Amino acid sequence: MSFKVTILGSSGAMPAYGRHPSAQLVEIQNRYFMIDCGEAAQMQLMRLDVSYHRINHIFISHLHGDHYLGLMGLIFTMHLQRRTNDLHLYSHRGLDEIITTQLRYSQSSPSFRIIFHRLEKDERKIIFEDDAVTVETIPLRHKIRCSGFLFREKPKQKRIDKDKLPAGILIQQIASLKRGEDVLDENGNVKYKNEDHTLPARKSRSYAYCSDTAIQPTMVDQIKGIDLLYHEATFATDEESKANDTLHSTAAQAAIIAKMANVSKLLLGHFSARYKDLAPILEEAKPIFPNVQLALEGDEFTLQE
Repeated sequence: MSFKVTILGSSGAMPAYGRHPSAQLVEIQNRYFMIDCGEAAQMQLMRLDVSYHRINHIFISHLHGDHYLGLMGLIFTMHLQRRTNDLHLYSHRGLDEIITTQLRYSQSSPSFRIIFHRLEKDERKIIFEDDAVTVETIPLRHKIRCSGFLFREKPKQKRIDKDKLPAGILIQQIASLKRGEDVLDENGNVKYKNEDHTLPARKSRSYAYCSDTAIQPTMVDQIKGIDLLYHEATFATDEESKANDTLHSTAAQAAIIAKMANVSKLLLGHFSARYKDLAPILEEAKPIFPNVQLALEGDEFTLQE
């Protein structure tokens, strides 16, 4: 089953050198989530031929414009295309007022319901859950309320070994084997021993999105051992004082967090417009955490089971 992260925007406060403000699409087992929705996000979705109507949950890390100013255009396009599914928006306080004010003054009434979910400051909490996935907030340190998001697959069922599947086994018995249970006969004796007919469950994968933040070691325990970490790297180390003043991170600091958390792979993004060439950003992180890559527009990162 799929687990894929697509980069729609990688720039910092403003577009630069073909880079757009922050936005990502996360596909997990045919569920589509959007993280942040900077300017031009819907144009990027269109370029990648992604159906807007498959996106039912949008997570906004904070209310600096480069992380949400594409949202209103996307909402209007969904309305013009006669969307009917509910749209869930997750954000710190204020997004509901921003959206409803624009709808009121444009005398617009969307063809679908918008449901607002408020995030709380410095709170680590599961804000979305279904039968396959959880999404949890990661407290970040920025100039305004800001949260990252941790996506985790739930533990998966065992797989049936088709080469060892008994003739005549019933569907409900197969379901029991998948749950890790032995199948018993009417007398309570083991008819099909689980370990004889199953293979181990596939790996449950994980992805953390850490947008605008000063280096935040307190997040390490929460993201320990995850498969993929996106961490902002607005500046190089020669601008560390600027990073400290604006509560952003350098590439080296992002790499330190990845190393401390022992993640499998690190993605860097949210690059300042002062950097046309991003090679120094990448090279700064590599000595600290070698399995690192720039997160650039159109890049897709697939997590294997």
